[in-house]
Amino acid sequence: MRKESSIHGQWSSKLVFILAATGSAVGLGNIWRFPYIAGEHGGGAFVLVYLLCILLIGLPIMMAEILIGRRGRQSPINTMTSLAREEGLSRGWGLMGWMGVVAGFLILSYYSVIAGWALSYVFRAGTGSFVGLDVQGVQAMFEGLVADPERLLAWHTVFMCMTLIVVARGVRSGLEQAVKFLMPLLLLMLVLLVGYAMAEGHFMEGLRFMFTPDFSKLSGNSVLVAMGQAFFTLSLGMGAIMIYGSYLSSRASIARTSATVVGADTLVAILAGLAIFPIVFAAGLEPSQGPGLIFISLPLAFAQMPGGVLFGTVFFVLLVVAAWTSSISLMEPAVTYLVENRGMTRVSAATLVAVLSWLLGIGTVLSFNHWSGYTLFDMTFFGAVDYLTSNILLPLGGLLIALFVGWRMTERSVASELDVQRPVLFRTWYYLLRFVAPIGILLVFLRAINVI
Repeated sequence: MRKESSIHGQWSSKLVFILAATGSAVGLGNIWRFPYIAGEHGGGAFVLVYLLCILLIGLPIMMAEILIGRRGRQSPINTMTSLAREEGLSRGWGLMGWMGVVAGFLILSYYSVIAGWALSYVFRAGTGSFVGLDVQGVQAMFEGLVADPERLLAWHTVFMCMTLIVVARGVRSGLEQAVKFLMPLLLLMLVLLVGYAMAEGHFMEGLRFMFTPDFSKLSGNSVLVAMGQAFFTLSLGMGAIMIYGSYLSSRASIARTSATVVGADTLVAILAGLAIFPIVFAAGLEPSQGPGLIFISLPLAFAQMPGGVLFGTVFFVLLVVAAWTSSISLMEPAVTYLVENRGMTRVSAATLVAVLSWLLGIGTVLSFNHWSGYTLFDMTFFGAVDYLTSNILLPLGGLLIALFVGWRMTERSVASELDVQRPVLFRTWYYLLRFVAPIGILLVFLRAINVI
């Protein structure tokens, strides 16, 4: 008999699931990574390809991952093991669940450190530390932060504790209450920043940059980067969406809720670009600044603009909130596994995961200073963990999700869980999941390991 709810609890409504899943998907990838890679790859044409990839790869995979989660109603590891047994398949599919849990745990370890940078910048922006600084001054401030392991460790600790407090409280009291407050706050701050960019920035220039396609600036590599960003921005393949799906009511439409989550996540990425690029252009800076766009170029831009202290502070609070909603979803899969399989209380499980992830995060802290000279395959500790998760575990996880739902589960099982009323829509999704998404993910994977 199909389980109606998870032992860990259930979202009180479809809206809360949408907020939670969007919170998981919206993170540093939308607000930190998307604007700078769009800048590096020419703006409008890249954005167009990115939106196509979201529709053709991101949405089908998200629907499949939610479907698996809701059908299994357990941690990703136990869900994959039980569904494989139900479909008469090898228990080896349980390894897919392990990959997701391990990927989420590893990502949390360094995500917390990077989020710690954003936390420290909230206070720097709020106290006017950027005012009067030139490029060299802002750069020296950032380099001074990452070169100081004690400060990085302190901020890493604060952020990990913030994540622990939410996850330890459970689905209704912790996760749900957090996303009901944080997601509207995130959207409000983004809209405020877009309004500020319209008033004080070169808004039309930013608009043209993002929405006027110049295909001469688009390369084959740009297409693969857009495909990779579309996949990674939705938190796919790391167990987070699967575990959130396990808390979703059986009455909710997976297709409609997935489309809403994907739409909201994409809207946040576009709004982030509309907030950031006009401010960058107004300060006479280049949009193709790379990863330093957020921590070097934007503080410099806010320092030169009216109201920069207030809106610079709002921006970094926004960055912290986006990272926070993602980090709680990264911790959740490992916590549910410990509760289900080791008989731990939720508080004990969350504390154990937080402490172990915090300890691993020390490696990332030291990668930027004391350990920066130690490399493996020309990568620091942080670089190696990031490469393993982003380029190997997540694409493989997404590929296995597509193969499991598209090729190994019976079509009857898939159709009954998805409950799509229009056969044409089901056949379209099924085709994308079985053929288009796996090929797209495989191309991203092969590019990541330098085969193409």
